[in-house]
Amino acid sequence: MDFTSMLHKFTVVPSLTEELAPLQRIAYNLWWSWEPDGTNLFRRMDADLWKTTRHNPVEMLGILQQTTLDALKSDEGFMAHLQLVDEKLTEYLAAKTWFQRTCKDASNMKVAYFSMEYGLHESLPIYSGGLGILAGDHLKSASDLGLPLVGVGLLYRQGYFRQYLNNEGWQQEYYPENDFYNLPLTLERDENGAPVMFELEFGPRKFMVGIWRVQVGRVPLYLLDTNLKENSPDDRLITAQLYFGDKEMRMIQEILLGIGGIRALRALGFTPNVCHMNEGHAAFLALERIRLLMEKRGISFSEAREIVRAGNIFTTHTPVEAGIDHFPPELIDKFFARYLKSLGISYGEFIGLERQNPKNLQESFCMAVLALKLAGHANGVSQLHGEVSRRMWKNVWPELPEEQLPLTSITNGVHTRTWISTHMASLLIRYLGTRWLEDPTEHNVWRRIAKIPDAELWRARLSCREKLVDFARRRLKEQLIKVGATTKEIATAEEVLDPEVLTIGFARRFATYKRGTLLLRDPDRLARVLNNPEMPVQFIFAGKAHPQDHEGKELIRQIVQASHQERFRHSIVFIEDYDIEVARHLVQGVDVWLNTPLRPMEASGTSGMKVAFNGGLNMSVLDGWWCEGYQGNNGWAIGKGEVYDDIEYQDQVEGRALYDLLEKEVIPLFYEQGSDGIPRSWIATMKASMQSLCPVFSTDRMVQEYTGHCYLPSYTQWNRLVENELTLALDFANWKERIFKAWPQVRIEQAEARVGDSIAVGSTVPVSARITLGEITADEVSVEGYIGVLDSTGNIRGGETVTLEMKDDLGNGVFEFSGVFECRFCGRHGFMLRVMPRHKILGNCYEPGYLVWG
Repeated sequence: MDFTSMLHKFTVVPSLTEELAPLQRIAYNLWWSWEPDGTNLFRRMDADLWKTTRHNPVEMLGILQQTTLDALKSDEGFMAHLQLVDEKLTEYLAAKTWFQRTCKDASNMKVAYFSMEYGLHESLPIYSGGLGILAGDHLKSASDLGLPLVGVGLLYRQGYFRQYLNNEGWQQEYYPENDFYNLPLTLERDENGAPVMFELEFGPRKFMVGIWRVQVGRVPLYLLDTNLKENSPDDRLITAQLYFGDKEMRMIQEILLGIGGIRALRALGFTPNVCHMNEGHAAFLALERIRLLMEKRGISFSEAREIVRAGNIFTTHTPVEAGIDHFPPELIDKFFARYLKSLGISYGEFIGLERQNPKNLQESFCMAVLALKLAGHANGVSQLHGEVSRRMWKNVWPELPEEQLPLTSITNGVHTRTWISTHMASLLIRYLGTRWLEDPTEHNVWRRIAKIPDAELWRARLSCREKLVDFARRRLKEQLIKVGATTKEIATAEEVLDPEVLTIGFARRFATYKRGTLLLRDPDRLARVLNNPEMPVQFIFAGKAHPQDHEGKELIRQIVQASHQERFRHSIVFIEDYDIEVARHLVQGVDVWLNTPLRPMEASGTSGMKVAFNGGLNMSVLDGWWCEGYQGNNGWAIGKGEVYDDIEYQDQVEGRALYDLLEKEVIPLFYEQGSDGIPRSWIATMKASMQSLCPVFSTDRMVQEYTGHCYLPSYTQWNRLVENELTLALDFANWKERIFKAWPQVRIEQAEARVGDSIAVGSTVPVSARITLGEITADEVSVEGYIGVLDSTGNIRGGETVTLEMKDDLGNGVFEFSGVFECRFCGRHGFMLRVMPRHKILGNCYEPGYLVWG
C-alpha cells in the first residue's frame, strides 16, 4: 500500500538562539567553503561530526544536541570566532567589487550561466568531474568579482555515483539519496510562502518543476527539481541522477536545463540579457529565448534569432565529437512537434539548426552545433583546444579559413582560495601580503615569491605532504575495513607511504585516453624506481570510471592489483571515491602532479593548476593548459607534443620518456639536498612554477576574460538590437533577407595583383578587383584580400585579410575595388579575394552559403 499520499509533511529546522543565529546564515552561504575561518568555525563545533557529515554545516546544525549548542554559546572563544566570521561575510557581501569599479556602463547587464553539473563542495554532490568543478569555480570567482550573474542547473536526488572497490579492485557504484532539507539549499517560495513551481510539457511528458537556491557568495545558483508529489514516478526520476539513462532521458534532462531553466528564471522575475551555455547540454535555452521574444514582441523567428544570438555565449569542453550529445530524429519528432509550431519554422529548418550541413540527411541532431549556430560568441577552454575545436566544427562555416572561424579560446582556471592549503596561504600572506587574495591575477605580487626563504617554503611543503599521507592512510584503512580485510591487512594501512618521500599524484576520470596505467607499462623498471633506498618514490592514485565504461574500470583494477603486490604495497595507493575532498588533499599535498593524456584529447585540465598554487610541480604531456603553462624551468614535459597514428607506439615512446624523466631529472632534483636537508634547486623550480602559473591560471583571470571578450560585447550588442522597439534588429533581419535573396548575383569577375614571380620582403603589392553585385550596393558588401604563406599542400595557412575599398562604379551593378597588402614574411605566398555581406551598422555578416571567393 502506498502511504505517501496520506502523509502530513513538515520540516524540522535547527533551534538556534539569537546569539547563535548567525551560524545558520553562514551555513547557507557557501562562501564559508573558501574562507578558512568559516570552515574552522564549523570544525571546532564538533570535529568528528564535521567529518561524518562530509563537512556539511547544515546537517551538522540539525544533529547537534541542545546541550552542545548551549555549551558553545557560553564559550567566549567560540562566540568571538562566530562574530569574526559573521562580520567577514557581511563585509564580503557589502564590499565594492571589481565589476562595479571597471564596468560602470553595464549596470543593467544580467548574466545567466547554465551547466549540467556544479562542483562547489563535497557536501553538495551534484557533480561528476572537471566540467562541474570548473562551473563551481566560475561561480565563486563571479561572486568575488561581483558579476551580476546567476547559475542554473539541475538538483539530482542521487547525484553522481559513489565509488567503492571490491577485493579484486573492480569499481562498484552506489547512489545514496541527497536529503535536500539537510543541504545548504533553500526552496524558492512566492510572496504567499508557497513553493515556486512551473509546468513543462514536451511530447508525452508533462510535469511540474520546483526551484531550489544555493547561495554562492554573492551569486545565487538555481537548481531545478522534478521529484515532486505532483509528478508521475517516471517524471520524478528526471532529476534522479547525473548522466544516467538512455538517449530519451538525456534529452528530457537537457530540455529541462535549457528550456526549463529559462522558464524558472522568468518565474523568479529574472530576465537575463546574456546567457552562457557551459557545454551543449543547455543549447535548448536559445530556442526558448527566441520563442519568448517572438511571443512578447510579435516578431518572426529570424528576427528574434538575431537578437537572441547576440546575447548567447557557448563554451565547448569536448575535443572529440563522440563526446557531444547527438539525438536521433525520432526523439525530435516525439518531443518537439508541438514546440516547433510556436517557433513558426518547419521541421527541416529546425533540424538544419543542429546539423553542420543542413542538407546532409545522414547527420544526427547535435547539441553543440545548435549552440554554435545560436551563439554570438563561442570558445574552447585552452589555446590548443581552440585549434582542435575549429578543426572539429569547420564544416559549420565551410567557406572560412580554419584560423578565422568564429570559435576562439579562453583558457580555464581555478578558484585560488578554494584550492590553496592553509599552510601555503599563511606563508604567502606573510611574504606577499593579501593582495593576491583580492586579485590573484597580479603578476608583480607573485614575483615576490622569490623573497620567501627556501627553508620556510620547504616547511610548508612538508606540512602539506604529511597531511596528505595521514589522509591517505586513514582512507585506505576505511577501505580495507569495508571490504572485510583481516586485522593484519588493516594494520598495514598505517605503514603505507612515507611523509619524507617524493610523492607523485595522479587523479582524474578514468577514461582510456587519459592513460592512467602508462606508468605500469614496465613494472620491473617501476619497482626499481620506487624502491631505490637512496631516492624512494611513492604514487597516490584516485579517480572514477563511468559506470558503463568497462575499459576505464579495467584501468582502475590494474592499478589496484599492482598496489597489492608486495614490491608496491608501501608505495602505490589507490584512494577510492574520488571527490572534492580527496582532490583537495591531493593537489595540496603532492610534490608532482602526473598527467598523461593522449594529445590532443585533453581540452584543458585544471588539477595541475591547483597543484601549482600549493607549490607542487607538473609533469605532463604537452596537452590542454600545459602547452601554455610549461616554460622549461617550471615543471616537466613528457615528449615534445608529438602525435602518432599508432597509439600503441605512442604509449611505448611516452612511457619510456616518463621513466627517463623520473630517473634522470625529477627524482635526482628532489633528493639533491644540502646539509640542511633543503633541495634548493627543487625549490627554485617551485618558485618559478608559482611565479609563472599562479597569476595566469585562476578563474578570476578567466572570468575577467569572459566578461571583457564575451559578456560585455554580448550585452552591448543585445542592447543595440532591442533599443527603440527593436528598430535595429528588425532592420537587420529584413536587410539580411533582402541581401541573401539577391546574393546569387554576386560574382568576382576579375582579380589582379600587380606583382612578378618574386618580390622583396616588406614590399607592398597593389590589388584590384572587378565585382558584379547586381541589386546589392557597394556599401553593403565587404571585399577583402586574403594573403599568406603557402604550406606544402599549396594552401594558405595563418593568412591575413586586407580590406579593399570601392574605387569606381562601372554601371549595371559592377564595381571596381582596390587595395594594398604588405609582404611581411619570406616564402611562397598566395592571395585570394572574397566578398561577404556588410551591414552599415553591425559590420561584416557571414552566414554559410553567403560568401564568394575568387
